[in-house]
Amino acid sequence: MYPAISIDEDSTVSQSVVDYKKKQKQRDILAHLYAEGTCTLANLAKLVHSSVPSVTSLVEDLINNQWVTSIGMAMGNNGRRPTLFGLDTSHRYVVVLDVSTHDTKLLVMNTSREIVFRRDYDLRLEDNPTFLTTLVHHYTATLAESGIKTADITAVGISMPGLVDARRGINLTYKNLGPSTASLPQWFSDQLNVPVYLINDTKATVLGESRFGGAKGKKQVLAINIDWGVGLGIIVNGEVFQGTSGFAGELGHIQIDPDGELCYCGKIGCLNTVTSASALVRRVQRDIGNGQVSKLAVFRDRVEQIDIDELIQAANQGDSYAIDVLHETGFQLGKGLAIAISLFNPEMIIVDGVLTKAAAFILNTIEQSISKYCLSDFRNDLTIEITQLNGTARWLGTHAFMMEAIFATL
Repeated sequence: MYPAISIDEDSTVSQSVVDYKKKQKQRDILAHLYAEGTCTLANLAKLVHSSVPSVTSLVEDLINNQWVTSIGMAMGNNGRRPTLFGLDTSHRYVVVLDVSTHDTKLLVMNTSREIVFRRDYDLRLEDNPTFLTTLVHHYTATLAESGIKTADITAVGISMPGLVDARRGINLTYKNLGPSTASLPQWFSDQLNVPVYLINDTKATVLGESRFGGAKGKKQVLAINIDWGVGLGIIVNGEVFQGTSGFAGELGHIQIDPDGELCYCGKIGCLNTVTSASALVRRVQRDIGNGQVSKLAVFRDRVEQIDIDELIQAANQGDSYAIDVLHETGFQLGKGLAIAISLFNPEMIIVDGVLTKAAAFILNTIEQSISKYCLSDFRNDLTIEITQLNGTARWLGTHAFMMEAIFATL
């Protein structure tokens, strides 16, 4: 027999269910306002399948907790115009720490994803404990300079490259950032006295594209992030695919050339060694130093000054060598993407990262390579686009990662 439930216990259970349903509806309201910006009470009532009076009570609670505020009146000419509600942007802020191997950006953002203060630092991700302490110092200085009170910071989000273990909160590519068993978000949270969230940079990129970019509303998406490494963000059924440990999408470490160069991971001929921005720069510097005919030959006595922007500029000026290098890069990227397409059957691929500035030279060859190495049926419902977010996808994705996690815990 099952144990009997007393009247008091039954009442407590019923109240708990009511509270849970109320919280869930408030989470849905916040998530909708975050994604869409504004909404009327009538439309919110339809969203959460509730009456307007019930939703009015829910919204009033959110207003009292400084999550929601009235924005203005809805457009329309017939009768009384309803009030629009949106997220309150005047009380809660988050800080995005955009960490990379070439610099670090700190952005103070409101709940509507607007940047209210920003500082860029010449701080490159390095595998040593001093990096974290320096990052904390810059955070403190940025916040002080912004004039925003520490108490008004709701959370901090960190995006960085590498094998970010989502379960344990560690970066296995940069193992010496902190104690071997320490969670990086917990370490930062202890220093800053605020909740901290950690996400891989490419996963942040694809999340930004999915929520606010060209992939909005799409269910199956790949976003290739071509930076100083090559990462692949994967959206499956509208959500970021993490894999068991959070490592899914390391496209840069599939083998493209068995007789190629040694990758920093210890393997031979990884896609990173052929198509990443750092690999391109090394190749061009080596070729120009060895006498390659090109407009870039003006750097022959100072090849170390050649960077990815110089390469793209030379291509734009019609330099055949630079164009050939970028064409080959696009072809190899397409070869790698053909494997991912065969595995995930996406409806869209978005190209992001520093090489998007070379879109005119790589996009067609990416598509040609995919056509060559991928079954034609996979191409029928697939579109390939350059990002329209102009370098903001990673910040927006980190912001969404934080906000969605915060809403889920309310």
